[in-house]
Amino acid sequence: MFNLEGKVVVITGGSRGIGKSSALLLARNGAKVVISSRNKYGELEGVVDEIKNFGGEVLSVPAHMASKADIDRLVDTTLEHYGRIDVLVNNAGINPVMAPLIELQEGAWDKIMDVNLKGCYLLSQRVARVMVKQKSGSIINISSVAGVTPSANLLAYSISKAGLIMMGQGLAMELGKYNIRVNNIAPGLIKTRISEALWQDRDYSAKRLKHTCLDRIGKPEEVAKVVLFLASDASSYITGATIPVDGGTLVGTLA
Repeated sequence: MFNLEGKVVVITGGSRGIGKSSALLLARNGAKVVISSRNKYGELEGVVDEIKNFGGEVLSVPAHMASKADIDRLVDTTLEHYGRIDVLVNNAGINPVMAPLIELQEGAWDKIMDVNLKGCYLLSQRVARVMVKQKSGSIINISSVAGVTPSANLLAYSISKAGLIMMGQGLAMELGKYNIRVNNIAPGLIKTRISEALWQDRDYSAKRLKHTCLDRIGKPEEVAKVVLFLASDASSYITGATIPVDGGTLVGTLA
């Protein structure tokens, strides 16, 4: 049911955190994984080595999601190597600043939207056109609980992730007739580098965990398991969904 043998999977932000965990897990389940990040060397190639060490198939393509040229190169390179794309995981994201929305600089807003939303849109558009010809595919957006309910001092990030959820729902409507599923994952506080400033802040963590039913911070591999589910035939009748992987944070905030 979770076998991805022969499937070609593109994962952005694949050098660490949720992207890395997803790449490792999907490769272990038979996928041909194409991982991308802004930097070619270092962490990205480290993931390549890990996958090759257990006999997995992997290709690395450096690409910045704020660059349309890089996005096009990522898709073109994947098609040159494999001829198809079966799964897209829009995981790359940034949060360069924590500030009230009324104090946020325009440049910071643009950076957040360019990577977290516009880049995902441009990449999804290119990949969807490939999937339409194939008449099959799965697009998975890594959003956030912050895209479901606003997070103080992270409102630009929240808005970008809310937009990503809406984009996923809209694409699910448009692409269902081509047997293409589009779903969103909304992680809570996960122990990744992008959220390091949050989970290392004792006061913030304590406040957050007070409203988290499982009373702990999540791990990247716990999100990766849901990525595998949505990439596989196990989720064959699921589209347009937003699945929280948050330890019950969204429920806990209502208590």
